[in-house]
Formats: sequence, structure tokens, C-alpha cells
Amino acid sequence: MNKHVATVFAPASVGNVGPGFDVLGLSVDGIGDTVTVELTSSPSRIVSVTGRDAELIPKDVRQNAATIAALAFLREAGDGREVAVSIHKGLALSGGMGGSAASVGGALGAALALGISPRTDQLLRAALAGESAVAGRHLDNIAPCLLGGLTLVRSAEDLDVVALPVQERWWVALVTPEIRIQTQEARRILPVQLDRGDWIQQMANTVGVAAAFMSGDAELLKRSLVDVYAEPRRAPLIPRLQEVKQAAAAGGALGCSISGSGPTVFAIAQDEASAHSCAKAMQKAFHDVHASYHVGPIGRGARAL
Repeated sequence: MNKHVATVFAPASVGNVGPGFDVLGLSVDGIGDTVTVELTSSPSRIVSVTGRDAELIPKDVRQNAATIAALAFLREAGDGREVAVSIHKGLALSGGMGGSAASVGGALGAALALGISPRTDQLLRAALAGESAVAGRHLDNIAPCLLGGLTLVRSAEDLDVVALPVQERWWVALVTPEIRIQTQEARRILPVQLDRGDWIQQMANTVGVAAAFMSGDAELLKRSLVDVYAEPRRAPLIPRLQEVKQAAAAGGALGCSISGSGPTVFAIAQDEASAHSCAKAMQKAFHDVHASYHVGPIGRGARAL
């Protein structure tokens, strides 16, 4: 068996979790990217890319998030070898379900191929190198993908990330219409300043969402999962968003908003059956826009296969 190769599954994630812009992230089980990293003395290369939107993934190692992250980890570890990387995509490109999974997979895959137990900060730094190259410098998807559950990014600069305890076994419905929204474009439309009243409400809602997950307070989550910053400005990018949100509520959702930059819309439900009901109702509400959906529990973090 080759000791210098490792395969990692990196799960989907919900960035922002409603009001927690660049701060909160939530891992979702059952769907994600699979990345295999092999250490080599030959020049780095992409061996294969398969799965969803495979034809759109950069094959240049200098532009591919997984290879950038893998090499960043190796260099920080003082290893000068190159990588041969294979990727199986479970997540749509620019789909709002945490494309950071490929970066996390590359970083963790490199660490495991080296045969070491990496520190969290090492993995965050390497994954952030991959993420920054394709979507900008933020950790709200990387953190939950790596650590699992609900995470708080207190500082992206200091890599200060906290895994928050989740009290209830809530489920997540992810519904993705067949449109693309580039993360960097979706960020450009957002203002750099916010009205003080909206800023105060956004802070209160963000804390409320975190407190609701930590205490299992479903009613608090219903009141708090409201984004007054990004969602109103990104709503025109997603057709029938308000109808989809209404459908989620009618289906029993505890809350519903845009996942990351979109176009995926997520809903939190109290159990698997409710999550499926929400997902089907949301999918139907997109009407003439074809949409796929995934239902899963709050997930574990990235792991070796």
C-alpha cells in the first residue's frame, strides 16, 4: 500500500446561516467532494476530475483550489514534493453549497498523505490559500467543512475559529435551482456600510441563531434566522426566492435563507421527514426553474476514506 496517498471526503456546508455573514457556517452530511492526494517527485498535476460540473473545474494546478491547498500545506510543513490530485465533485460549481470542500480536501489529503496529525490552524491556512484563489478570503464554509457542525469564525485574519455545540439533531434541506452565481460577483453587490439599525438587528439575529443551535430553541431560531444585509440585495439573483421561502415555512421549516452566495436556498427542519417536506415544497415553488435538492442531518467534518 502506498503510504504517500490519501483520500478525503469533504462535506457540503451552508455559509452565513442566514444573518451570520462570513461568521457562521453549518456542515451538511451526505453530499460533498472527494479528493485524493498523492505525493510525487514529478510536476504537480490533476489526474482526473469527475462528477458534478467536472468539465468546469480548472485543470491547471495553479488555478485549482484543491491543488493550491495541498501544495500550501506541504510547503508550510517543509516538504518540497509535488502532488497528483484526483477530484470527484458532489457539489455544483458556484452552487452555494460550499465549494470550499475541495480546498479542505486538498489540505487534509496532503496532511494524511504525509502521515501526520495536522493542527487545525495548519489546515485552515492551507485551505484558505485554495479558497482565496477562487472565491475570496473567508472561512465561513471552510470552518464547518473541516470541523463539522456549526462553526463561528471570530477572525479570519487570526484563524480564530470555534466549533459551537449543537443541542438538537436538526436536519437541513438544500434546494439548488439551475442557475449560477459567482461568489465574488455576489459579494461585489453588497455595501461596505450598513444602517445602524440594520447593523444592530443583524448582530442580534446572528447571536440568536447561534444561541438557538446551542440551546435547541426552535422558536428562537424562527425569530432569528433573518438576514437584513445580504439576502435583500441578492434576492433578485434567485428567481422566486420569496415564494420558495414561503413554501419552506408552510412545509414546517424553522428558518430559510440563501446558502452562502446562492443560488442554493437552505431550510432548517426539526427532523428528516420535515426536511423532505420542506425540500419538495421549495423545489415546487421554483416553478419553471428546474431545481435539485439534498436533505441531510447537520454533518461531521472532513474525514479520511
